[in-house]
Formats: sequence, structure tokens, C-alpha cells
Amino acid sequence: MYNFKEIEKLQTLTGEEDEDLLSLLLEDAESYVLSYTGRTKLVPGLKKTVRDLATIALNRMGTEGETGRSEAGESYSFDNAPKHIYDTMNRFRLARVGGHAHEKK
Repeated sequence: MYNFKEIEKLQTLTGEEDEDLLSLLLEDAESYVLSYTGRTKLVPGLKKTVRDLATIALNRMGTEGETGRSEAGESYSFDNAPKHIYDTMNRFRLARVGGHAHEKK
């Protein structure tokens, strides 16, 4: 299970009470962030990004695979993730040298 404090923050942001679901969404978001940045552990500057991605995943549940939707005269489009999330992850992305990413320990 994911860190309870982070689950509480996500509950406050989303109103979702299912801790197992929130934990899974946070774990998946963290895995994505670590993979994208080439890191092996999460740095403090990426914690909000993980919550943001988990919130997006929760809000998109049931719309997987859709690129857009129109309901009651309103139109919605789904991006992969907002640009500011990628901007943040790019700031923490490790450069690869000789096929290896060198992470400060």
C-alpha cells in the first residue's frame, strides 16, 4: 500500500474514499514518473506530479481509449497529460551517458 499521507492528500483533492484504488493509482503514477525521468527513487520535487497524474487517472476512469466526448452541448477532449506535468518531469529527467543514467545517491 502506498504512503498513507499521500493517500489522504489524494482523498482530500478528489473526494474518493477507496484507499486501495488511490494507492494503486499513486503506485502506477509513480512508476510512470520514475520511468519517464530515468530515476530509481522519487525526489521530493516530483511528489505533486505523482498526485496530479493519479488524479487525472481517477478522473478518466471509464473513458479509457476516448480522445473526446460531447455531452449536453459541451465538448471535452482528453490529452495525455497537461504540459506543466511534462515540464516538471523534464526538469528532473536524468541524462544518459554511455547508456547509463547517473543518479545522485
